[in-house]
Amino acid sequence: MSSPVLALRRAIRAALLSDSTLTDLLGGAHVYDEAPPGAPTPRIAFSDVQSRDWSAQDAQGVEQLLVLTVWSGERGARAALDLAERIVALLDEAPLELAGHRLIDLRFVALATRREQNGRYARADIRFRATTEPN
Repeated sequence: MSSPVLALRRAIRAALLSDSTLTDLLGGAHVYDEAPPGAPTPRIAFSDVQSRDWSAQDAQGVEQLLVLTVWSGERGARAALDLAERIVALLDEAPLELAGHRLIDLRFVALATRREQNGRYARADIRFRATTEPN
């Protein structure tokens, strides 16, 4: 059986890249599992994930708490927040198709911003909670 974490990441990445408004804001297909060295900003990368058993007596399941990180090359947080807003609009309660799994629920949980590298980058961490079960 395939990993529900990887299946969800693939589905999220596909959903984000299929949105022309988001790719226009990013200036291209800058959505990464891990951004390569020198990747342009703005960009989106998968960050932390916690996966835990969410099974019931008669069904298996997995709960994931995942973070998408937006990096903006602007000193202010506005560009990062605009991207975060679009990401939430695309993913909150989205009916994504996962390979080998069924997405029960995907919900926005929280947003946090901060400055990185002495204020050179604005960063927004977007937290989601997903529940899945195997097909």
